[in-house]
Amino acid sequence: MNYSSFDVEHIESLGLSLTQVNKQLERYKSPPARVYIKASATIGNGIVKLLDSDTKGLINYYEEQKMLLSVVKFTPASGAASRMFKMLHQFLFDYDPQKESINSYINKNKITELFLFFVTIEKLPFHDEAVAKMRMMVPDYDLLNLDQKRLLFVKTILEESYLNYSNIPKGLLPFHKYKNHISTAFEEHLFEAAKFASVNGKALLHFTISRTHLKQFESKLVAIQKSVESKTNTRFEITFSNQESTTDVLAVDLKNQPFRVKNKLLFRPSGHGALIKNLNQIDADIIFIKNIDNVVVNKYLDEIVRYKKALAGMLLNIQRQAFAYAKALESKEISKDKIEEITKFLSEKLNIVISSQFEKYASKHKIEYLKSKINRPIRVCGMVKNESEPGGGPFWVKHDNGEVSLQIVEASQVDMSLKNQKAIMTNATHFNPVDIVCGVKNYKGEAYDLEQFIDSNTYFVTTKTKYGQKLKTLERPGLWNGSMADWNTIFVEVPIITFNPVKTVNDLLKFTHQVK
Repeated sequence: MNYSSFDVEHIESLGLSLTQVNKQLERYKSPPARVYIKASATIGNGIVKLLDSDTKGLINYYEEQKMLLSVVKFTPASGAASRMFKMLHQFLFDYDPQKESINSYINKNKITELFLFFVTIEKLPFHDEAVAKMRMMVPDYDLLNLDQKRLLFVKTILEESYLNYSNIPKGLLPFHKYKNHISTAFEEHLFEAAKFASVNGKALLHFTISRTHLKQFESKLVAIQKSVESKTNTRFEITFSNQESTTDVLAVDLKNQPFRVKNKLLFRPSGHGALIKNLNQIDADIIFIKNIDNVVVNKYLDEIVRYKKALAGMLLNIQRQAFAYAKALESKEISKDKIEEITKFLSEKLNIVISSQFEKYASKHKIEYLKSKINRPIRVCGMVKNESEPGGGPFWVKHDNGEVSLQIVEASQVDMSLKNQKAIMTNATHFNPVDIVCGVKNYKGEAYDLEQFIDSNTYFVTTKTKYGQKLKTLERPGLWNGSMADWNTIFVEVPIITFNPVKTVNDLLKFTHQVK
């Protein structure tokens, strides 16, 4: 490509090089093959099912050990709430009050979700704020008919000159309506952290946010911190980071030529997989990961926390044995029996499929092989029973080199035109609620470089629209997909109550988001 001096200046301002950008362009021309799933992970075959006694023991072990460890709660929180209100934006675009009633519009288009929104509107956490705003704007508000009030309500919560919820970070939207105050998801994460991530009365939290939203988060923190600290008897140390511009990708048109807006190259964020760089900067023994919108009202919090602690207890228990074995592999006197013991541990506890050629290796090569497998970050991931929710799931994946490993895979990564792949994906028993506990240090206490454990070939190309024109953009390997592909992985079944995302505005009506 021939770049102008202006292009070069723009590229370098992002911290990118021409070589990196050209490599991105090559990837558009020859995207990688889709992930090949060999089988879905199931109970007893990649997913652990805990007994009540197991859960209690793991919780106790975590409680004992965490006092000696550094613990951080890591929360991806960069998204605006626009997708939550997609249905309402479509309604505003399509609906003509001069031609039909809202009920007629709903019935004609069979939009049951919109019907649910309007008939349960008073249960929404921002209902009272929106009504107060409408009364300020319209002196004769009480004289409006029902359709006029409903239409005004939607405009009030969405439009930029009013509450502008579509452009507010999801983490700062009103989420839960308590008796005396309205809580945001951001605030709920503080309460949650106090329950399981507090060490000696102090909880460390890290949020990845959009650079443009930093002041909003900081302002909210100032408003709530003292109150939450008082209620939880916990001190909070909260840090923020942004998705680095060096992870942005150049968008292209449908002919794989650089996409420009007013003659300026268009760079876009490359998906949540870019956050592996942010995660890599966290100095902690244990890192909990959960999305910003996956929270509950306080009466369900203890049940959520119970399983968070159990996952952490399992991580620490497995890690303790892995560290002992990693240290043993450094010994010059390691026995054949110990090698067999370590091999069994890797297979049965860390879900590592040992090479079929392993028994043919000389002892020296067996040791090197086992070292390469055991000296990796460890993640313990909660998995819930499949209830047709969108998102990734646990699968056994066959790689190009013939190796098989346990991975979290999204449907977009799989070639669904292949009958066997579609069948495996469709019939999966569990899916990923993004409830992950990570161990990111080795047995010496040294942090792994997490960027060394990415499967860079699991990126994919997606099609978007900008100013009415179609474009293509690269998505990096997802944070818990390809970006953690070479981690040691343990999947544990957790109850569905641990999964409470707010993908649409109506999700706020679910019982885990309602106080009454």
